[in-house]
Amino acid sequence: MADQKIISLLPAATEIVCALGLQQNLVGRSHECDFPEGVAQLPICSDANMDHNLSSLEIDKRVKEILSDALSVYTVNREKIKELQPDVVITQAQCEVCAVSLTEVEQALVNYLDKPAQIISLEPQKLNDIFADIENVAAALNVAERGAILVEELQERVDIIKHKLKFAENKPTVACIEWLEPMMVSGNWIPELIDIAGGTSILAEAGKHSPYIEWVDIRLTDPEIIVLMPCGFSIERTMKEVGILLEQPGFAELKAVKNNRVYIADGNQYFNRPGPRIVDSIEILAEIINPKQFIFGYEGNGWIKFDM
Repeated sequence: MADQKIISLLPAATEIVCALGLQQNLVGRSHECDFPEGVAQLPICSDANMDHNLSSLEIDKRVKEILSDALSVYTVNREKIKELQPDVVITQAQCEVCAVSLTEVEQALVNYLDKPAQIISLEPQKLNDIFADIENVAAALNVAERGAILVEELQERVDIIKHKLKFAENKPTVACIEWLEPMMVSGNWIPELIDIAGGTSILAEAGKHSPYIEWVDIRLTDPEIIVLMPCGFSIERTMKEVGILLEQPGFAELKAVKNNRVYIADGNQYFNRPGPRIVDSIEILAEIINPKQFIFGYEGNGWIKFDM
């Protein structure tokens, strides 16, 4: 429906809506939605219940405290949502730490709006789930054909990388670090992205939540490539905390360090957003893992090599 009013409470959902050509239908966004250009002008319908300038360790502790008290990491602005009178609200049920949850949205909307609003909840675990979410959102917004075309275009870009690496014999081991303190490695769709880009993911399983690990796990597996992509962090933000890694015992002896193959990627804009730019994330990993075969132009913006 051309006149549907949409509120997106998830950066990835905002990107999906815009990629489907419906940016003009967005009437509200989350406090974290910042892409594509123009969405920053939309009214903000959520807020974080903590200071994001805290360190990784402080953020982790604060999140655990909030969740243990059965409080939400985020707050939904009910008055703003009521004022905007949406037809559709998009949220997620994948992670309590990533964005406003389905429960939060349902509670905010119950008996609150003057008319019923459709709630679309995204819960991707793997790459195909992300593509399916794009098609499901498109169908719910009555632009199913656009969704099919968008997914086809994204799949073609993935297939180009797969085809180019079809006969690649060497698949270096890759550790993608999703949080620095306490340390976590990237699960869910990231191991699949690594595989498509020509690497071998270690310490995490495709389709399963990102696990906490000990530093000794990194030392024992001794990855050939390390990519830092903390959830919600830009490259600059990660650089402020990279010392956590440098101080770990035996860091200098790791293969990745000896061979100068430690990288920092923009986890916030790419890897942690299960929307259309997840394919950009695969292209970033392809540049990092197989620099001789791929130059997509993300270096310096989407990722940098960390020179010790």
